[in-house]
Amino acid sequence: MLNLYNTLTRQKEPFAPINPENVRMYVCGMTVYDYCHLGHARVMVVFDMIARWLRECGYPLTYVRNITDIDDKIIARAAENGETIGDLTARFIAAMHEDADALGVLRPDLEPKATENIAEMIAMIESLIARGKAYPAANGDVYYAVREFAAYGQLSGKSLDDLRAGERVEVDGFKRDPLDFVLWKAAKAGEPAWDSPWGQGRPGWHIECSAMSEKLFGDTFDIHGGGADLQFPHHENEIAQSVGASGHACGHDHAVTHHGKPVASHVKYWLHNGFIRVDGEKMSKSLGNFFTIRDVLKQYDPEVVRFFILRAHYRSPLNYSDAHLDDAKNALTRLYNTLANVPPAAFQAAYDANGYTRRFYDAMNDDFGTAEAMAVLFELAGEANKTQSAELSGCLKALAATIGLLQRDPTEFLHGGAPAGGLSNEEIEELIARRRQARADKNWAESDRIRDLLATENITLRDGADGTSWTRG
Repeated sequence: MLNLYNTLTRQKEPFAPINPENVRMYVCGMTVYDYCHLGHARVMVVFDMIARWLRECGYPLTYVRNITDIDDKIIARAAENGETIGDLTARFIAAMHEDADALGVLRPDLEPKATENIAEMIAMIESLIARGKAYPAANGDVYYAVREFAAYGQLSGKSLDDLRAGERVEVDGFKRDPLDFVLWKAAKAGEPAWDSPWGQGRPGWHIECSAMSEKLFGDTFDIHGGGADLQFPHHENEIAQSVGASGHACGHDHAVTHHGKPVASHVKYWLHNGFIRVDGEKMSKSLGNFFTIRDVLKQYDPEVVRFFILRAHYRSPLNYSDAHLDDAKNALTRLYNTLANVPPAAFQAAYDANGYTRRFYDAMNDDFGTAEAMAVLFELAGEANKTQSAELSGCLKALAATIGLLQRDPTEFLHGGAPAGGLSNEEIEELIARRRQARADKNWAESDRIRDLLATENITLRDGADGTSWTRG
């Protein structure tokens, strides 16, 4: 039985989808005005892992990850670059797909764009106004009235009074309450705009996901995911909008909000991955510790990055450093060495296949416990090496496949790509051949010289009965 931690109720719960024949998961995607960074990488890899595991458990899953292709940052960046918003977003959507593909992230089933769903957003705003949850202001904006939604603050654990006291809220004389948030922004000169009942304008950020998820999934659905940074205000506001517009909520009879009011959410399970930290500090451009996926992939194999992300539990903070990536590379190399040394037999992963599979599945079914599942993989590798068991090696490969690892030719991974200015694979093979001849000639000095030369290039040699194999890095 799969159990997962529900951010909304702050407890682990058995996974019981609304309709087991149609499991629906929506994840907040990228705002496409720049290259994806490590935080985006974690969201993509984590929810790819979750989607893979849900399918491994036999659930028919529809996975949606949206694209925000209109917002203040996009408008500003396009103007700065002197290009159209469409050209900017198309370029960075393509780059996002390239990065995701490199990390072994399977494409979501659907990737709706905000600009293609403006009509749905307008319709939802109209419903909110009709139900007394929103109001048009004199400046042409439309605002959500947060005090009209009794459960506001349930996801974040904040009350409106706490927010008023502790948050810096932008002063806006057109709002009834400083905490009210914008649903529709009146048009500004030089900005893209769409016709609406309130005049020309464009949607606020929060309404996008509510409208797109309702269009694709209906009033209620199973799982909503995203980074921990989206918990408040984005996801809090999504709940207020979606439940406020339809009046429908999932059954959370076992839970109440922090201020004793019943939980009311259109989503049954809320999942949030933890933050990325760099050498113990939050990653940010201002601190100069900001890394795009492309920056990291210049130094590390994409599967190493995926492995690094998955070896930590998805809800825990993840500390990035070269030392951590180097350690991940060495660990993944150990697993690939097993597959190289003990060619895997065909193996069908299943819960009851053996003791290793049972422990792996139990770990994954406990809130996607990848750290514990990885430990099982290393135990398998050790036993496969010790016994030279093709079946255990096959079990290792099959279990790793469920989370998108260890599916390449081992030699391809172990040899890796040549760094700039480094020895090519062909040059390495030539040096190994020269060393082999030196050993045959009992020219031990020359043999050692070549080994030392390769070592300076970070090439590790392994001499065995079948000849010499090598690993880069």
